[in-house]
Amino acid sequence: MESHVRGGTRWRRFAVVMVPSVAATAAIGVAIAQGALAASFSVSGQQFKVRADTLHGDGFEQYGALDVKQDGKYVPVAVSAFTDATIHGLCQSVVIPTPIGDVTLRLEAGKGSKAVTAHNLYIDLDQLDANATFNDINIGVAAGAKGQPGPGIKDKDLTDPGSFAQTAKSADLDNVQQTAWATSAGTFTLAGLSLKVHLGSGSGVECF
Repeated sequence: MESHVRGGTRWRRFAVVMVPSVAATAAIGVAIAQGALAASFSVSGQQFKVRADTLHGDGFEQYGALDVKQDGKYVPVAVSAFTDATIHGLCQSVVIPTPIGDVTLRLEAGKGSKAVTAHNLYIDLDQLDANATFNDINIGVAAGAKGQPGPGIKDKDLTDPGSFAQTAKSADLDNVQQTAWATSAGTFTLAGLSLKVHLGSGSGVECF
């Protein structure tokens, strides 16, 4: 698959306090063996929806960024990152326009006692609803400051060390609903994976 350069330009001032997101992989069903995701990419310009019953994340950080679409236009996002995350009741859906109408690709995993796990997880989102609890949170730290939890800022050659960020030792979220532009991870393990293609979109087909 061709790799494109991703626009990871950081916001100079990310002055709005955001909350972290739960994530699903944009490359559905693919687990990357180890380390941080090496390839950079431009986002498709198509958002996807993610729902989860619960998320526990260790090593959280969040900062503002601008993703770049294939046509060169920028999308403002909040990047939420976790060193390690455990997710239960995961659902991801994306609607794809086709000549025969909308087609929804829906993924589910981590049901019952099974869990979805991820390492070095990054989520580029623009909307999140959840109940959240943060442990040892620091709001307003300089992005990339040493000694903070989290997997580190992506695309370090593009970062602005003085910009606004927040970090926490851990975070717990439940009843999560989010829309995102991109997700990447060092490893992403989907226990009990179920992937289905549906003709149509909307309630009952998408995750929410």
